[in-house]
Amino acid sequence: MLKHTYEGQDCNLARTLEVIGERWTLLIVRTALLGSSRFEGFLENLDIARNVLTNRLTRLVEQGVMERVPYQDKPVRYEYRLTPAGKDLTCAVLALMQWGDRNLPHELGPPRRADHVGCESPVHVELRCAQCGRAVHDEEVQVRRIR
Repeated sequence: MLKHTYEGQDCNLARTLEVIGERWTLLIVRTALLGSSRFEGFLENLDIARNVLTNRLTRLVEQGVMERVPYQDKPVRYEYRLTPAGKDLTCAVLALMQWGDRNLPHELGPPRRADHVGCESPVHVELRCAQCGRAVHDEEVQVRRIR
């Protein structure tokens, strides 16, 4: 696991991985994007131990990726909803799914696909230039230090 302090290390990816880089955490986010919001729903959709799920949900709430919202009064029960920061992970989750489809294909094909709600056509994550709006291929991207 990466250090929790960044002395001598200034990396936006490392900071991000400290929040969502653990396997179960990203699968919980994926499951929430698929529509699950209740503890039992996460248990049904993931082969995860209750204590691990509790720990990961608590951390996602602490980090502002999910919020804990009561849905029942007696007894009090909560659901876990993605915050705007959590919903902002949609592109990252889809990019990882699509990377897996291309580079680690299953013989039966992908188990799920992201579709545009309006027309039901597949959605693909792509790089686009912020200045000109043109689609950019990975060979045209240079990651560089800016400070």
